[in-house]
Amino acid sequence: MLNATRAASGTIIAEPEPIDLDWSATALVIIDMQRDFMEPGGFGETLGNDVGQLARAVLPIASVLMAARDRGMLVIHTREGHLPDLSDAPPAKVARGAPSLRIGDPGPMGRILIRGEAGHDIIPELYPVEGEIVIDKPGKGAFHATALGDILQKHGIDNLLVCGVTTEVCVNTTVREANDRGYRCVVISDGCASYFPEFHEMGLKMIKAQGGIFGWVADSDAVLEAMQAETSNSNLAAGASR
Repeated sequence: MLNATRAASGTIIAEPEPIDLDWSATALVIIDMQRDFMEPGGFGETLGNDVGQLARAVLPIASVLMAARDRGMLVIHTREGHLPDLSDAPPAKVARGAPSLRIGDPGPMGRILIRGEAGHDIIPELYPVEGEIVIDKPGKGAFHATALGDILQKHGIDNLLVCGVTTEVCVNTTVREANDRGYRCVVISDGCASYFPEFHEMGLKMIKAQGGIFGWVADSDAVLEAMQAETSNSNLAAGASR
C-alpha cells in the first residue's frame, strides 16, 4: 500500500529553468519498461534495433522509483500492447515497417506485444509493487484510450515526473498529451533512452525548447537532490520545534 504522502515541495534544477513541485500533487510515470522493448527476442529487436541501448535508463529510473516509493508518491507504470484478438490494434499499425515478427506473432517471450504474454510485462528491475498503478495502452501516448486522465484527477495530480522508453516516441507522445491537458511535466533525461542516441538527444531538446514548450528536463540526480533536500529541511524544522 502507498505510504501517507508528505505534503511538501522541492525545487528541481532543470532546463529551461528550475521548477518547484508539490510532491503531494506529483506522480511518477514510468513509460513502457517492458521486456518486449528491453530484451532480445522482443518487438524492439524484431525491428532491427540494438536493445542494449535502452539498458542505460534502468538504474536512474530505479533510483527515482525507490525515492518515490519512500515518499509515498503515486507511481504509475504503462505498458503498450494489444488484446489477444488484436481488436484494438489498427491494421495500419500491425502492417507498418518490416519487422521480423509482427504484433501478435509468436516469439520467444510469447506473442509479440500482446497483453498477458511474458514479453508484454515490465522488466523485473522495475516491477510494480502493491499499490502502484499499471496502465495498459494500445497506442504510443499514455492518455489515449486509457483511464490515466481520470486516475490523475482522482488523486489530485498536477505534476508528472516522466521517464521510460523510448524518448522520442512514447515518452514524447505522453508528455505532449499531458501538456495539452494542463499537466506540468519534468522528463528525467537519464531515465529515458532510445535505440537511436541522436533521437534521444533531440527528443529532450524538443521538450525543453522555447521556454519549455512541452515541459522541463532534469537528470535523476537533480530530482533526487530536490527530494532529499526537502526531506532534510523537514527534519531540521521538526527538530527545531521540539
